[in-house]
Amino acid sequence: QVQLVESGGGSVQAGGSLRLSCAASGNNLRSLYMAWFRQTPGKAREGVAAAFGTTTYANSVKGRFTISRDTAKNTLYLQMVDLKPEDTGTYYCAASTVWVVPLSPSDYNYWGQGTQVTVSS
Repeated sequence: QVQLVESGGGSVQAGGSLRLSCAASGNNLRSLYMAWFRQTPGKAREGVAAAFGTTTYANSVKGRFTISRDTAKNTLYLQMVDLKPEDTGTYYCAASTVWVVPLSPSDYNYWGQGTQVTVSS
């Protein structure tokens, strides 16, 4: 069983930065396929970035978001810069012990509780 706990969300103005963290327990980060997703009310959960071997980003965040893994801390990060109001949402960390399509939410079987990111214009 894998447990994921996100932190680092908050409220910022457009152009600001945030770094989200996802602490994993119950399995070693090296053994997990991991990704960040986000969701706003009334919309489907959207893949933002994934990291296992290589990194994959949604077109909407390329050049602004960076996903990284610290295996010593068993923690996944999402560095977000130049934030825009459309980045507002609840951000979720997700993991899988088997191969996944990187930004497909239905492929992941472990999820954190989410952390809120609000970007004002």
